Amino acid sequence: MKIFNKKIEIPGDTIIVPMFIGCVINTFFPQVLKIGGFTTAIVQGAGPLVGAFLFFIGGTISLKNTPKAVGRGAAIITSKIVVSVVLGLLVAKVFNDNFLGLSALAIIGAMSVANNAMYAGIVEVYGNEIDAGAVGITTLSVGPMVTMAALSSAGLANISIWSLVGTILPLVLGIALGNAFPYMKKVLSNGVTAIIIIVGFCLGANMSFMQIIQGGLPGIILGIITTLVGGFFAIFADKATGGSGIAGAAISSTAASAIATPAALSAVDASFKAVEATATTQITASVIVTAILTPILTAWVAKRVDTTEQAKIMN
Repeated sequence: MKIFNKKIEIPGDTIIVPMFIGCVINTFFPQVLKIGGFTTAIVQGAGPLVGAFLFFIGGTISLKNTPKAVGRGAAIITSKIVVSVVLGLLVAKVFNDNFLGLSALAIIGAMSVANNAMYAGIVEVYGNEIDAGAVGITTLSVGPMVTMAALSSAGLANISIWSLVGTILPLVLGIALGNAFPYMKKVLSNGVTAIIIIVGFCLGANMSFMQIIQGGLPGIILGIITTLVGGFFAIFADKATGGSGIAGAAISSTAASAIATPAALSAVDASFKAVEATATTQITASVIVTAILTPILTAWVAKRVDTTEQAKIMN
């Protein structure tokens, strides 16, 4: 985005900027959002908007991938999910769902999904064709359904199978339409940015700056954990499939779509209402922190790979 004719890069700006605007309005002029009509309906409509978001995202996912790319993508994204569930369970059972201010919802929500646009851009620079092709699989791990499934399987959420199916269905319909009709893929892809902006404003309009301040330091810690801890195991999984570790490092971020996860979880399980706002701000912080740390980690891994290959040539 440009401010005073100067281009400023803001990680996840498509969702973070409208969220900031919504938060400003709700903090200083909350009565504006309660005047009724479509204004109030949009602010209170996080659930339907997230459903629409998943439908549009589904339309961008391609099912055509080579076997090696499928294997690598499955390995690195599975490692993220497994690690997030293990850490989430540890926090819920051992630390009474409060580790340095972080809940199981925040940890699983941030660590289980990655910024696939960032991943694609990073592996384009440092990776190979297999790493790039893996994005077709990593994009399947988007939105709140991954966190919902993880929390349910771990016994940390009371979500019925039909609620889970209802959450996944918009994504599945989007995938079906996008792959069956190429022109629909293009149409739905063009609508992703617009729906993200609306979802961002809606989420921000239900937060205040006090909540962001409260979630600040734990959110930074969450981002560090996501990149370093999640990245370590993803790199290991990458190498286990014959990779260099670059794809594993590049997947160690938090997806901007994860910001909508707490709201989606609260819609199907009211017990998450108490931590929804705090988890949202912490995940938002993680999106920003990982957007900075993930490229740094990947560049470090790539440098080690180059050094190792040069050493082999010299020997």
